[in-house]
Amino acid sequence: MNLAVEPRWTPLCEFSDLVAGSGVAAKIGGDSVALFYLPGAEPELYAIGHRDPFSNAEVLAWGLVCEDQGQWSVASPLYKQHFALEDGRCLDDPKVKVASYRVRIDGDQVLIAV
Repeated sequence: MNLAVEPRWTPLCEFSDLVAGSGVAAKIGGDSVALFYLPGAEPELYAIGHRDPFSNAEVLAWGLVCEDQGQWSVASPLYKQHFALEDGRCLDDPKVKVASYRVRIDGDQVLIAV
């Protein structure tokens, strides 16, 4: 018996809304999402929570995108903690994590798994 449930994919934004090498903020329901498009990376698209847990401000989409030994992260623009784009964990404080989301591109739509 297969208990794996296929996620429900919901449109988040248009592909043309993305900024290469940077983040954009979007809303899905009541949640704010930081969406990062990194052409040439594998994968090219990441989504994590937009709210910085250290400042409680919605700013992570505007942080500096960094790569170290093949791992992509974003540095919060306020207190500079780094969050892994793959899973939302804080690289500076392993007890802290933001939400992470599966995302994909379908034609000109960016979809998020909910």
